[in-house]
Amino acid sequence: MMSRVYIKDIGVFLPNVPVDNQAMEQVLGQSGDRPSRVKNIILRSNGITSRYYAIDPQTGRATHTNAELTALAVQELGRAGCPLQSLDLLCCGTTLPDQLMPSHGVMVHGKLGLPPCEVAALSGICVSGMMALKYGYLALRCAEAENVVATGSENVSALLRGHNFCEQGNSVDNDTDRVQELAFAKDFLRWMLSDGAGAVWMADKPNNQGLSLRIDWIMQKSYAGQLEPCMYAGAEKAEDGTLMGWREFLPRDWVSQSVFAIKQDVKLLNENIIEYTVTRPLRELVESGRLDPAQIDWYLPHYSSEFFRNKVYAGMVEAGCDIDQDKWFTNLHYKGNTGSASIYIILEELFHSGRLSGGETLLCYIPESGRFSTAFMQLRVV
Repeated sequence: MMSRVYIKDIGVFLPNVPVDNQAMEQVLGQSGDRPSRVKNIILRSNGITSRYYAIDPQTGRATHTNAELTALAVQELGRAGCPLQSLDLLCCGTTLPDQLMPSHGVMVHGKLGLPPCEVAALSGICVSGMMALKYGYLALRCAEAENVVATGSENVSALLRGHNFCEQGNSVDNDTDRVQELAFAKDFLRWMLSDGAGAVWMADKPNNQGLSLRIDWIMQKSYAGQLEPCMYAGAEKAEDGTLMGWREFLPRDWVSQSVFAIKQDVKLLNENIIEYTVTRPLRELVESGRLDPAQIDWYLPHYSSEFFRNKVYAGMVEAGCDIDQDKWFTNLHYKGNTGSASIYIILEELFHSGRLSGGETLLCYIPESGRFSTAFMQLRVV
């Protein structure tokens, strides 16, 4: 018989102090010789009013690495009673590690200074944090581990600082269409993304006292076989939708062609994100009997922008999964869009809020626009 798996605690680390909308461009640094022309439009749409950056606002220098953010979230679990010195498995998911190699997972392990244990590093974008959690969940289910920590983290601000964009913009001044295309593709995400890390402690037994979250199931699905890349970095996208990676460019072209800028195909995103990350997978879950929307007490969606909230709801209704918005819980507005860390940060706040009661059922939703993947997780409060 396979073991049950319980989330015993959740830790979060958000760097420095909250940054409001007025201070964003000062902290990140202005790109070029004038303020952003699209910032306020994007902020009005995404509904985010504050977020956190691993940046010293006085110097513009990084205050933490991605591995440091992650380690600090894990240490919160240690302070809550997780026996980190006897950890069997550490699973780490992130979008942008601090280096190409070694892996983010072993860098976190090294930063923590823990005894030898199994380490897994999961790559991707938003769903990478969930896949780290699922790796740990499956190890516990199969009795391959007894004491597991999984993490999701992002330190994207290092790429969003203004000095990373000035030279790129100037290098294409002779091509007006190219300037406008790059300006929006890059500026769009500058005002959408921020930093943070979360960690969960999992075991095959619940807490003796207080609440735990039993994991009923985790579903992840990629639709990359149907759709071209939508969000990408370290590559350029051709007209046929294929990507040419950074290794195929000369070093001088990395800057002139903005190869390392994070880009979003906004048109492709708007046309497909709901159908492929909400409606199709939810319809499958409902029709298979795995998910009963009437039994859901809390819905925890990780959407990147308030712009998508009602669109997500419409997609759920179309899939036969109507969960009233009174049951939704999100902290996007004041903790920002932290990619793979977002679901950890949402869960941590609700878990420690005193609002959960035994027997309640939670449904988590995590989309990824990289090449359209999605994840859902059902939890039961114990």
